[in-house]
Amino acid sequence: MISPLDMLWRLALAAVLGAVIGINRERHEWAAGMRTHMLVSVGAALAMIVSAFGFNDVLMHEHVVLDPSRIAAQVVSGIGFLGAGTILFLQREQVVRGLTTAAGLWATAAIGLAAGSGLYLAAAMATAVIWLILAALKPLERRLFARRLRGVPRLRLRLGAAAPLAAVEALVARQHLPLRKMILRRHEDGEDRLDLLFDTAVRDTQLLALAEELRKLEGLQAVLLEPAPGTVHPPAD
Repeated sequence: MISPLDMLWRLALAAVLGAVIGINRERHEWAAGMRTHMLVSVGAALAMIVSAFGFNDVLMHEHVVLDPSRIAAQVVSGIGFLGAGTILFLQREQVVRGLTTAAGLWATAAIGLAAGSGLYLAAAMATAVIWLILAALKPLERRLFARRLRGVPRLRLRLGAAAPLAAVEALVARQHLPLRKMILRRHEDGEDRLDLLFDTAVRDTQLLALAEELRKLEGLQAVLLEPAPGTVHPPAD
């Protein structure tokens, strides 16, 4: 039977390791933050302890054999319901958000299982690897994708106080242009800027025509055309 001190140590380790993963998500203000990851890790650790040591009285009977991995297997599959709650489909942007958070919760549950089963080194090593994936690789991922999108033709819009986002989207749809992505950013000066990234097959003349139509929208301060490398066009204010 596991001692109370060992049980406390396993639960505390699971809480600390879950917090390490959750702090990174909390900094970026994701739905699942530090407390959520701690709860998942501690809950998984407790499930593992119960699975391994919670049925000792039953095992004293003859011909009774239990598999200590049965509850752990249910944790691995059951955590998917919690992860599914963090996944959102944004209709306007046509993108799925929350997959990384859901995967992080699933991995955090595995860390809790490792801590609860007494595999302390494995739990600590997995925490370090997952933290590096979530925190250290994020800037590298952004640089790689930014480099890939650098040669993509785009329109950069400076929005006023009454940002006509719906009108911009409707106008692009009427032009039947292959829009790859819409990126809305707020700069340090408080100004909102909207980037419209198009497929490389879009011609500069099509973007110029779209820019002329966008200039007519109320609340739009400026339209900057950034064509594919090789051609330069002045901004249309």
